[in-house]
Amino acid sequence: MSLKKQYLKSKALAKVTFRLPREAAPEAGNVALVGEFNDWNVYATQMKKLRNGEFTVTLELETGRSYEYRYLIDEMRWENDWDADRYARSAYGNCDNSVVDV
Repeated sequence: MSLKKQYLKSKALAKVTFRLPREAAPEAGNVALVGEFNDWNVYATQMKKLRNGEFTVTLELETGRSYEYRYLIDEMRWENDWDADRYARSAYGNCDNSVVDV
């Protein structure tokens, strides 16, 4: 499972952990999480590479809404989250974006 959600009792926030499995990017040197939560800034949210080859990052996101996102691998290749809550058609180009419902 690549999405883990932990809802905070004290705030209308959830800690969401995004994980890109090694199989999705076996040769990747770096991966960025890019989406509505960071204004689609390809440099804003770099993921940490784990020893097992997976990439991970945890964000605090406002609850009660959905966020579209994608992974950018080595600043060249886009990848969707294989375990996204759902997918939505991108307003740009002929592709779908991953969606997380918080």
